[in-house]
Amino acid sequence: MTIFQFIKMLGGLALFLYGMQVLGDGLKAASSGKLEKLLEKLTSNKLRAALLGTAVTAVIQSSGATVVMVVGLVNSGIMTLNQSVGVTLGANVGTTVTAWLLSMTMISGDNVLVALIKPENFSPILALIGVAILMMSKKDKTRHVATIMVGFGILMIGMTTMSGAFSSLADDPNFTGLMTAFSDNPMLGLMAGLLITVVLQSSSASIGVLQSISMSGTLTFGAMLPALMGANIGSAVTGLLGAIGAKRPAQRAAWLQMIYCLIKAIVFMAAFYILNAFVHFSFMDDITDPVRIAIFHTVFNVVALLVFLPGSDYLVKMVEKIIPVLPAEKEEMRKIPILDEHFLNTPGFALEQARTATNEMAEATQTALFTAMDLIWDYKEEAADKVDRLEKNVDEYEDQLDSYLVKLSRKTMTDKESHELSILLHSINDFERMTDHALNVMQHAQELHNKNLTFSAKACDDMNIYGGAVKEIVSMAVTAFTGNDLNLARQIEPLEIVIDGIDMEEKRRHVRRLRKGKCTVEAGFILQDITTDYERIADHCSNIAVDMLQVNEDGFDTHEYLEREKKADTPEFEAEIRKYEDKYALPKLKKDDDIQTNAVDKYVKPKTPKDKKAGKPEKKAKEQNK
Repeated sequence: MTIFQFIKMLGGLALFLYGMQVLGDGLKAASSGKLEKLLEKLTSNKLRAALLGTAVTAVIQSSGATVVMVVGLVNSGIMTLNQSVGVTLGANVGTTVTAWLLSMTMISGDNVLVALIKPENFSPILALIGVAILMMSKKDKTRHVATIMVGFGILMIGMTTMSGAFSSLADDPNFTGLMTAFSDNPMLGLMAGLLITVVLQSSSASIGVLQSISMSGTLTFGAMLPALMGANIGSAVTGLLGAIGAKRPAQRAAWLQMIYCLIKAIVFMAAFYILNAFVHFSFMDDITDPVRIAIFHTVFNVVALLVFLPGSDYLVKMVEKIIPVLPAEKEEMRKIPILDEHFLNTPGFALEQARTATNEMAEATQTALFTAMDLIWDYKEEAADKVDRLEKNVDEYEDQLDSYLVKLSRKTMTDKESHELSILLHSINDFERMTDHALNVMQHAQELHNKNLTFSAKACDDMNIYGGAVKEIVSMAVTAFTGNDLNLARQIEPLEIVIDGIDMEEKRRHVRRLRKGKCTVEAGFILQDITTDYERIADHCSNIAVDMLQVNEDGFDTHEYLEREKKADTPEFEAEIRKYEDKYALPKLKKDDDIQTNAVDKYVKPKTPKDKKAGKPEKKAKEQNK
């Protein structure tokens, strides 16, 4: 192997890893929840998942590429480890199709159909099409699909480059001679087959080499068997390469294939050679050929699939022993065990379970929001990761609860239970949207930290007050919801009105600071985004409170309820507004104090013609006093 071949191999590895990253990012951006549901259906049954893995591998003729895609899907959070098991096991069966194609075409490789469906042939075209779409398209969905095409193309080009660096070795008699040199020592023969597969980056290629050797009429079954077992184990190395730098679940998906390949090869060889020691199989010295190799390769993998698929959960447990699940992962990956569909036959109990789960969702939402808001002033990577985990956790709650509650709504329930169900259905969406805003705030804080940006001193004072008001309304909303406290729920709307006033006033002050050069434009954009998130968080808190109050009154028109509350203009409602206005008053400006207006008068209660007339003399009097 020359230095240039080694450099070519390193370049191929770089492209392979980069393509893996681009593919994962594209899949994550394009999924939008739809791909997860599709894969959930296809992989909900182990046998169906195995058939999917077999079909995909049969088409692309590379179990390594299939496992790399599985690793990418798991790394993107689109597929779980348990869902990936069947696909991974099925991929090992799918790779036998290549051996059949080679045996039937006598490994000519000139067949157009065979050539067209090989990844190394169509991946450059796929990447070119993807790049063209990225350059011309402006639609996000189309660009996401193009990113997937480019990522897969780069990945396969990298794999082909690595294999090409060693392609000349496949025709080297000294190299291929390793396949047969250890026929008297099965373990060394297995290691030789493993090494060659790792070097060629393809079990199909190494088995193809075996088939080509067999055509010379010199390869016996006893020499072929251990090399074939080694090739099966070596096929898992590609997945391990794809998991370099990936998240822990993706690393488990790659190691799962390695463990599976090791177990099936070692168990078979141990059983076979123990029996051979007593029985002395006569066919060990028989000359083999490409068809017999394809038959044995297929039977071995199909039998292994049928044996290991029913107990594949044990494979998952084994890989989790090697790469343990961290507490943070458990929080992210956790399913909601209390939402058992068996409970649906008892609607009252099922509703209680759903309420418990929603309360957990609400508390997770509050933690995510408070953590994200604190990051603005004291950014820590661990806390940012926590916000990201909690956002995904709440998304999972929303998906599972929505599905569960829809099924529950079809059952016969009392009026009170129906009211409770309505509150839950409406509130889970608000909690989920609030964590989306928490994620936004975390990302804004991250941008401030990465770019070393800061707000002006006055902006910091204003945002601390604004943040305090938002934290209180979130705390009130979660406490009212989890405790079903209608009195506390009634206090939320007055605070939300004051927050609307703070938001509008802060935006005016921000423009004033920009004009005076006290705040940079770049930091200003981030501040505006944060205030928008704060205001919308308060809106969702208001929605939750109104949902609770409206359902209690046998209604569900949020807009109508809010209008009625504002028009009622009760002394209690007005007093609550003024209480929060005093509590969260922004610092007075040194100049232009008259510009700052009363949040209640300006933003809440529309002035009647009578109010406007009464206000004119007062304004004139102030102007005369000046």
